[in-house]
Amino acid sequence: MAASGNTTSFVGRNNVRIVVVGDQGTGKSSLIVSIATESFPENVPRVMPPTRLPADIYPDRVPITIIDTSSSPENKAKLIVECQMADAIILTYACDRSSTLDRLSTYWLPELRRLEVKVPVIVVGCKLDLRDEQQVSLEQVMSPIMQQYREIETCIECSALRQIQVPEVFYYAQKAVLHPTAPLFDQETQSLKPRCIRALKRIFILCDNDKDGALSNAELNDFQKNVQGVNDRGLTLTGFLFLHALFIEKGRLETTWTVLRKFGYNDDLKLRDDLLPSSFKRAPDQSVELTEEALDFLKGIFGMFDIDSDGALRSAELEDLFSTAPESPWAESPYKDAAEKNVLGGLSLNGFLSEWALMTLLDPASSLANLVYIGYTGDPASAFTITRKRRADRKRKVSQRNVVQCFVFGPKNAGKSALLNALIGRPFSEKYVSTTSECFATNVVDLPGKTLVMREIPEDGVKALLSNKESLAACDIAIFVHDSSDENSWKKAMELLVQVASHGENSGFEVPCLIISAKDDLDPYPLAIQDSTRVSQDMGIETPIPVSIKLRDYNYVFRKIVTAAQNPHLSIPETEAGRNRKQYRRLVNRSLMFVSVGAAVAVVGLAAYKVYASRKSTSG
Repeated sequence: MAASGNTTSFVGRNNVRIVVVGDQGTGKSSLIVSIATESFPENVPRVMPPTRLPADIYPDRVPITIIDTSSSPENKAKLIVECQMADAIILTYACDRSSTLDRLSTYWLPELRRLEVKVPVIVVGCKLDLRDEQQVSLEQVMSPIMQQYREIETCIECSALRQIQVPEVFYYAQKAVLHPTAPLFDQETQSLKPRCIRALKRIFILCDNDKDGALSNAELNDFQKNVQGVNDRGLTLTGFLFLHALFIEKGRLETTWTVLRKFGYNDDLKLRDDLLPSSFKRAPDQSVELTEEALDFLKGIFGMFDIDSDGALRSAELEDLFSTAPESPWAESPYKDAAEKNVLGGLSLNGFLSEWALMTLLDPASSLANLVYIGYTGDPASAFTITRKRRADRKRKVSQRNVVQCFVFGPKNAGKSALLNALIGRPFSEKYVSTTSECFATNVVDLPGKTLVMREIPEDGVKALLSNKESLAACDIAIFVHDSSDENSWKKAMELLVQVASHGENSGFEVPCLIISAKDDLDPYPLAIQDSTRVSQDMGIETPIPVSIKLRDYNYVFRKIVTAAQNPHLSIPETEAGRNRKQYRRLVNRSLMFVSVGAAVAVVGLAAYKVYASRKSTSG
């Protein structure tokens, strides 16, 4: 686990920019000249020009650019700009002037926070040769300040005149950038941070080829015999984590960072972008799905982490499954509570695969990253497939998609949320809670290999959704839910249907549509049958599907939704404006056809006349 001096450890990092700040006369410029020339300057300019240290000055072989600054009020704007461009800050005080030490906590550190400068700070006491031996130690002075200002990476005293610890000042500053403490270690609790533990655990598992829960490294075993976490097979995960915590506590962060970077981690402890495609090229009406290879891998992972073999992943088991990812991807919306769970809160295999289908549909890059985090080692191209364009599906009169996205429209209190809850097996609730933001539900339906994703669009969010020309491109089918006992609910649902149908006609992303007549356990409003029949006939779509979530009478509604989506050329509503446009196009096309026929007759007639004239001339 020795640290590497290879510059490839720092992907994209070809320079470290260090800005030196502090009160006037604290020795900033002398410090810079001293590191650059290895001698104490006789005459120092008030502000040094940018100074570049060569790559080979320190083991990591990354060049350093040092920026001097002036603390005078007239130069404050320039100082602010430089601080905001810094990779690290060296904050100086003079060891022989206690007032400059006091200014660290009364002015400089609060000012850097006010400017939102979020880079490591190295506090440097200059002019160590003038320090009074009776003064309290650096540790006693700085300990309370470092407790308050966690951005301080380290403190050090130096002397440019005597060349004492000058190289160390800039080494610590460079090290704080290349091997930052903050992502790895919590100074307050003196422990590894959760994301660091997750990354190291993944690395441990990848290295544990025989999967016996230990790394059989003879050197480490001999070296760490008395450390808890080593057994007769080798270094366990507990020992592996302990070892890295020890490295960090001893200031050897480069050791842990070398390991992390070797396995592709960036400073945020996520896999580097160059290891994972950040985007999947596709048309707006194409979607991304998992392949059979990826699904087989996920089924195997599910079985591996279903420790009690009850056919479901409890919260602890699911957390363990994602313990090698930066965080659990389903802890927040839109994934939280989007799939079916059993009475104990466990996620079934269908629910597990449905969550993956949803994540792949909405954020394929995140889906790929999490596949890799939990152990998928295959080619990313083998894990995903991009579906055919929906326009092509409509022409071929069949959709081959295995994951169907259904947009759910309807007025407030129509029963939209109840329908989503029914899909994932939640019990019906009489209590009404208005949906204020989009939410999702997903589950496998009783059609071979088909998963339904329902996306509820709040009534107040329809206008914003349709303001985007391509908003319906991702929609395989739209349903319009209304309260069958409320005429006003019906009218609002039909208004939404016309808006969505018009948007589809105008954008070219027409979608099949179904009407859901919810709350069928209540008495229908007068003329309900006549109204629904008329609208269905006028728009050319199926009659409404009656359902009662309260009575659990779903009328195979989810199967009907998926079936309609699988026939993308059917159930597409036609508005009056759309019909008029089609009639106009037909008239124009017919006129062009007549013109074409007339032109053809004229050309044939002209050719015949030329032949006739030629023959007449010849006979004459």
